[in-house]
Amino acid sequence: MKVRNPRTGAFDHEIAPLDGAALAGLAADLRARQPAWEALGPEGRAARLLALADSIEAHRPALQVALEADTGRRAVSAREIDTVVASLRRWAARAPAIIAAAEVRDQPGAFPGVTHSVSLSAVPLAGVISPWNFPLLLAMADTVPALAAGAAVIVKPSEVTPRFIAPLMAAVADVADVPLALVEGDGTTGAALVPLVDFLAFTGSVATGRKVAEAAARAFVPASLELGGKDPLVVLASADPERAADIALSASCRATGQACQSIERILVAQPLHHAFVAALVAAAERVTLNWPDIARGDLGPFIFARQAEIVESHIAEAVAKGARVLTGGAIETHGGGLWMRPTVLVDVTPDMAVWREETFGPVMPVMAFADVEEAVALANAGDYGLSAAVVAGTLDEAEAVGRRLAAGAVSLNDGALTSILSDAAKTSFGLSGLGPSRAGDEGLLRFLRRRVLYAQHGQPLPLAAFSEAG
Repeated sequence: MKVRNPRTGAFDHEIAPLDGAALAGLAADLRARQPAWEALGPEGRAARLLALADSIEAHRPALQVALEADTGRRAVSAREIDTVVASLRRWAARAPAIIAAAEVRDQPGAFPGVTHSVSLSAVPLAGVISPWNFPLLLAMADTVPALAAGAAVIVKPSEVTPRFIAPLMAAVADVADVPLALVEGDGTTGAALVPLVDFLAFTGSVATGRKVAEAAARAFVPASLELGGKDPLVVLASADPERAADIALSASCRATGQACQSIERILVAQPLHHAFVAALVAAAERVTLNWPDIARGDLGPFIFARQAEIVESHIAEAVAKGARVLTGGAIETHGGGLWMRPTVLVDVTPDMAVWREETFGPVMPVMAFADVEEAVALANAGDYGLSAAVVAGTLDEAEAVGRRLAAGAVSLNDGALTSILSDAAKTSFGLSGLGPSRAGDEGLLRFLRRRVLYAQHGQPLPLAAFSEAG
């Protein structure tokens, strides 16, 4: 299977997807290794995770090269490695206390003389199917807490960005006893993985997520799905327009807008609209591409060529329906790669695809609103509810609106805190996800099965206690 280079357009890499028998054999091997991993206990596993963090640091040069080839960007690739290393260290530090708090003993309950205890056991084998936009980070976002919980893990990353697999597995191989494997493959491989695991964590599009959820339900495999978004940013009349424009630009265009928690709809109070749009256009026009030098510039190429076509079609449809492009808006080809500069659209309407559907590019459609009621109604309209943002003159004002938004996480006086923070569990609204959260303590606890033991300290109830005669 040929793999395209996003900077050159050349198909310069190959992968060899595992067939069904090989995948099943790998799953069986990981299952056989899992009991010893769980038996290490939370502290023993934490020590291995810390060793894995150190090993990834040691393999950083090879990982960096692979991620740059996968994604066409340097700084974001370095940030991916940093984030994964930090995640390993964070879960190593937190997991023992989280597990200890969940394991209770001899707790009194509703029935006199009876206590209950809770013991935990990890799901034997967790499966992870991860996307192409942050290949390393999203492959490990579910993997690390699953390992910390005591599960073995098998990961099927996207076939669009598979180059990082080899250097990551080299880092894993340098740490003893870690039951983790990443496999090359496409959608067929992912489908074959579902019935082989005991829990599935999926990150990707709604369309693919629906198929994964259906397959998991047929196999009676519990799943957590983090899917697409069409995140709104609400800019209230009390906001500073230039600061709000800078927030909007960063939250919409970081990583070329190829992030599920990017801001994709901007709602601005009518009195601020003109000043905000002027500031946004000026800021957008200062942004540069990381071409020809990957070490310079702000935005990388489209990782997946098909996504560039989708973005282009959203803009074309909007223009055909009356929207105006104030800056950007065109796909640029450099050296065979596909780029787009930050794009500002005005005169958009709710029926346009660029307002309704996930665009996944550096595109900022802006719409004015008359009052807060209209802003909330417009922000909450649609199929998605992953995250949102509110910018106002004060945090109290921003919070008052944020509490009314149908989204699992809301950034206040910022644009996309939800894309970099995972301190608290959240719920994905609408089509943006299903199942337990990967954030907060729940990110680990979802990989643990709870066994409740009820202990009778007195006399069991006789059958007569249930007699019709009383």
